Amino acid sequence: MAILLFTLGLLLIGAGILGAFLPIVPGPPLAWLGVLLIHASSYGPFGSRFLWGSFAFMVLVTILDYVVPIWGTKKFGGTKNGTRGATIGLILGLFFMPIGILLGPFLGAVAGELLHDGKDSKKALRSGIGALVGFLLGTFAKFIYAVAMLIYALRLFFS
Repeated sequence: MAILLFTLGLLLIGAGILGAFLPIVPGPPLAWLGVLLIHASSYGPFGSRFLWGSFAFMVLVTILDYVVPIWGTKKFGGTKNGTRGATIGLILGLFFMPIGILLGPFLGAVAGELLHDGKDSKKALRSGIGALVGFLLGTFAKFIYAVAMLIYALRLFFS
């Protein structure tokens, strides 16, 4: 039973790593659930401090994943239309993987800004860059979190 729990835990952490790049897959929560399964096996006796701390970081990273792209769009001068466009672009970009996942938020933010104020293409381009930067920062944070959970789990297994 311990081997099954450990294996399922590693699979969930792996899904969490994939979820860093696929917006429809909740990466950090899956990685944390993987850690929880490994904790339930005899291979990973995590301490309660680690479990609660990693849970808190999971919640933080998940919230930041939604806030950072909006922040990036606004920081680079975008409006609500740019933010909405970036969100729509992200969803449409899923159908054109893998490049669509990167270009979708950028093109969506640019389109949203141009539809709002068709005359200011510089502002629209800045908004698109902000959406892309925000998306990349959120993706990076999710990836780092999931990989840290994997490294910590494997370290306990091999020690």
